[in-house]
Amino acid sequence: MIKVLFVCLGNICRSPMAEAMFRDMVEKEGLQQEITVDSAGTGNWHEGNPPHEGTRKILEKYSISGKGLQARQITLSDLQDFDYIIGMDSENLKNIKSLGREMEGTVVSRLLDFVEGSSMEDVPDPYFTGNFDETYELVKQGCEALLTDIKTKIQS
Repeated sequence: MIKVLFVCLGNICRSPMAEAMFRDMVEKEGLQQEITVDSAGTGNWHEGNPPHEGTRKILEKYSISGKGLQARQITLSDLQDFDYIIGMDSENLKNIKSLGREMEGTVVSRLLDFVEGSSMEDVPDPYFTGNFDETYELVKQGCEALLTDIKTKIQS
């Protein structure tokens, strides 16, 4: 079982959007027995809360279930339990790495690092920009590319 964790700042906008979208893609590919997905935030401000209204609305717009999503903070055990820890931006990546644990064998990367030729490195935080459409498109590109990457590993 390959375990994927998406991480953003508060776990109410970008990472739960990525979790829901990636889970939807995995299910449509029939890979839910091989890939599991979760999300977390580097901060604890929103712990226990559902995703931001903007995230819920954009997921509904594209008929992607956000059922059961609840904000949580990344834990030290996550660093050992997940095969892929995917930060939404450079700051999240820095915060993940600063937790100080060895993550041997774990892929720790930004989501857009998987998008070949992407002109952007970071997924902007719609909590501050208000642009959930842009975030959705970037997350979609990243999730598609990540799934392609994982599928090549499953098949080999």
